Amino acid sequence: MLKIGDKKLIGAWAFYDWANSVYSLVISTAVFPLFYSAITEGEIVYFLGMKWEYADTLYSYALSFSFLIVAFMSPILSAIADYTGNKLKFMKFFCWLGGLSVIAMYFFKDLNTAWIGIVCTILASIGFWSSVVFYNSYLPEVAHPEEQDAISAKGFIYGYTGSIILLIFCLAMILAPGMFGFDLSISQSILANGSENAIEKALETAKNGASLKAMRVSFILVGLWWIGFAQVTFKKLPNKIHNRKPAKDFIWKGFKELQKVWFELKQYPTLKNFLLAFFLLSVGVQTIILLATIFGSSELGLGTINLIVTVLLIQFVAIIGAYVFSKISRKYGNFKALKITLVIWIVVCLAAFMLEKDMVNVENYFYALGALLGLVLGAIQSLTRSTYSKLLPETEDNTTYFSFYDVTEKIAIVLGTFVFGFLIYLTDSMQWSVLSLGLFFVASLVVLNRLKSTKHVH
Repeated sequence: MLKIGDKKLIGAWAFYDWANSVYSLVISTAVFPLFYSAITEGEIVYFLGMKWEYADTLYSYALSFSFLIVAFMSPILSAIADYTGNKLKFMKFFCWLGGLSVIAMYFFKDLNTAWIGIVCTILASIGFWSSVVFYNSYLPEVAHPEEQDAISAKGFIYGYTGSIILLIFCLAMILAPGMFGFDLSISQSILANGSENAIEKALETAKNGASLKAMRVSFILVGLWWIGFAQVTFKKLPNKIHNRKPAKDFIWKGFKELQKVWFELKQYPTLKNFLLAFFLLSVGVQTIILLATIFGSSELGLGTINLIVTVLLIQFVAIIGAYVFSKISRKYGNFKALKITLVIWIVVCLAAFMLEKDMVNVENYFYALGALLGLVLGAIQSLTRSTYSKLLPETEDNTTYFSFYDVTEKIAIVLGTFVFGFLIYLTDSMQWSVLSLGLFFVASLVVLNRLKSTKHVH
């Protein structure tokens, strides 16, 4: 078994980010939302015997439901995994659940099969976020405290790089489906008898149909990429690291483990207050990640190409940001580095509030905002993970501790999306919703100012 700090172990751990980040980018952010909107736009969707006039509402509810499931389930599963010492098996199970659910999205092709898209959205989200709980919990077991900032950043850099590669390939298929062998033919009768306008319309329809087929194929590629590359990680990560022997009543013992960690958290005020700061900043960060493209399209009227360019720009800059802020944290400390990112997030919210649809070259301002967001996106995700890991006491219950970290993030997502949607309802504008997220960053900054050190807790 590879020892803590071993380069092969660290590399294998970080490689899971390469494997699973394609879900975050291609499925959650870029391709699937565009596909779902193309199929359901202006249509009524039937799901669970109910009629949904606003398909976007159904999609957002599906995501919220998946986050609630993960928030409820992960502490229990993590406690059981810690007690039995089998967290690698749990990580593998949720990886396969997520990857196969993404592949099954291929069978969502029209309104009649929209239920497949919704069910697979829920299952894929549960698989992704649950596997990440177990993945994150390995960080203190693969790297020493002084290495964890750089190693956490390395994982995110792998993730952004891998997801960009696959997204570019998928976008090439979607934008030029004929080059990849997708059928662009139209009927001979239209070619023989149709007017020039009719032929052009038929060609456009054929291309749109081929592009939608290419999107469905991209779902398969994401699932295969995720499951396939994850095997590199699974071969190296240790299982049963504490050599525990599972008892017959391990489920009850898992609950006891959860209770024990909950009471232990109260004994570490810095750790507890950091979780509060993490909750507040996650309300802003995760809501912006989920709804940035919707803000660009609905509030600013930007086209699909503009939004995709922005998403890619964010990913490229995030690689640089994760690396730069890992260096800043090493020189000035985690809390100072996090405070800098929070100030920039506040600026992002203020700038987004000031953007308006009728501004000249609004797309260029949106690109600039995306670049600024990307600079701190990778940084804040990487730093919060490594900071939390550094603050953990020496324990055999890393998975259970990280499940609290994960639950904090999921509840923050539910709160953030609710606040965002409720303010849209009140004001009929997303600008005030974006501004409200800035207040959560301010509150997080206030809490972080009360914390003094990220030294490993003993």
